[in-house]
Amino acid sequence: MVATRPAKVARPAREHALALLQQMLLIRRFEEKAAELYQLGKIRGFLHLYIGEEAVAVGAMRAFTPDDAIVATYREHGHALARGLDAGSLMAEMYGKANGCSRGRGGSMHFFDAAHHFHGGHAIVGGGLPIAVGLALADKLQGRAQVTACFFGEGAVAEGEFHESLNLAALWKLPVLFLCENNLYAMGTALKLSEAQTDVALKARAYTLPAETVDGMDVLATEAATRQAAERVRQGEGPRLLEFRTYRFRGHSMADPQLYRAKGEIEQWKVNDPISLFEARLRGWDLLTDADRERIEADVTAAVDAAVAVAEAGPWEPLEDLTKYVTSR
Repeated sequence: MVATRPAKVARPAREHALALLQQMLLIRRFEEKAAELYQLGKIRGFLHLYIGEEAVAVGAMRAFTPDDAIVATYREHGHALARGLDAGSLMAEMYGKANGCSRGRGGSMHFFDAAHHFHGGHAIVGGGLPIAVGLALADKLQGRAQVTACFFGEGAVAEGEFHESLNLAALWKLPVLFLCENNLYAMGTALKLSEAQTDVALKARAYTLPAETVDGMDVLATEAATRQAAERVRQGEGPRLLEFRTYRFRGHSMADPQLYRAKGEIEQWKVNDPISLFEARLRGWDLLTDADRERIEADVTAAVDAAVAVAEAGPWEPLEDLTKYVTSR
């Protein structure tokens, strides 16, 4: 199942288009650098890269206001960068440094930033779904016109939290937008081998949620669909779900030997690389020049280098603080 290009896409404003391209490139280069640092032993533990899925985070995040809540998965580096979290604080977090966004206590899978209403980073598959429902319930009870965006992978659809969360959200008509990043493989298991019904949008409709499938390799399609869905939720029409058909070009994590999928399949999907496709489209519209591309690449490289410098220079947490924030019963 390879995503298809839409027949017609509205031409964006030049400044907006270049900003989308730069954000996707920032995520790609950040993740490539993270992989390099992991291999050097600078980053330890688990590392789940977002390479190939950049169009989802960048396009979708444009639909949300600074006051909306964002709940992400353990593959959340792209979401955090697209949300506007400081790249240095994210890299420092992966280093385990005290100047990380979670004080170095969360690592790659547990980014958090209250100022940006970024509520994780959740290592448990499907664990963010009930949290999103709780955040949306709080907004409804307080009369706040805000939306909670909940990102999750298709593997979470097999979890009880998915069904319980969609049911309660629909029952209570909560302002939550469920965003499924369907990259076809829950860890190493193909969706078609684990789910009798592989249509995620159809599963959502069983709980009366309006749902649609979107080309997750197309940043403009992702942005347009999310803006429309988020606005309907914000207007009080209740929860909705978008299923983004996307693909990760790297393994489930850095420890994944990728024995479960053929190299030919990966190469076939790389033809739909969201960055190169968008760049080609912009050149066809005369919205991107060689000078623009060189400037963007230079800016992104500088930002990633600066993030690494912040992490390298960051302090380790003092030994006497290791029990701080730890509660025992």
